[in-house]
Amino acid sequence: MRQERNPVSAAIEGELRLLDPAVRSSRAEVVRLLDPEFTEVGASGRRYTYAEMTAELHDHPGSSADGPVYVPSEITGVLLAPHLVHLTYETHFAGCRALRSSLWRKQDENTGWRMYYHQGTPTS
Repeated sequence: MRQERNPVSAAIEGELRLLDPAVRSSRAEVVRLLDPEFTEVGASGRRYTYAEMTAELHDHPGSSADGPVYVPSEITGVLLAPHLVHLTYETHFAGCRALRSSLWRKQDENTGWRMYYHQGTPTS
């Protein structure tokens, strides 16, 4: 029997991948990491759907290898249910800070852990 890896670690790994410009600029990777029911309330206050994010993330800040990148810190996670993880952390990006919260869920073994919800809140 194959032992499943730690769900919180899997969610953190996915979160860090979504902050990587190489992943953000790849529609295939974004589709793999976002849940089809994904929604986000960005630090800008804008609401994003799965369709918008998979179509637009490559054009968002932090998606270019030669531009500024998101620097995460203090990332922690809690297993809320067998297939649901809540992550919280802070990012620094181009002189701005934001508090972030994500929900990751695992629907089945084939798709693995995917981001279901994300919110960013600017902070001073």
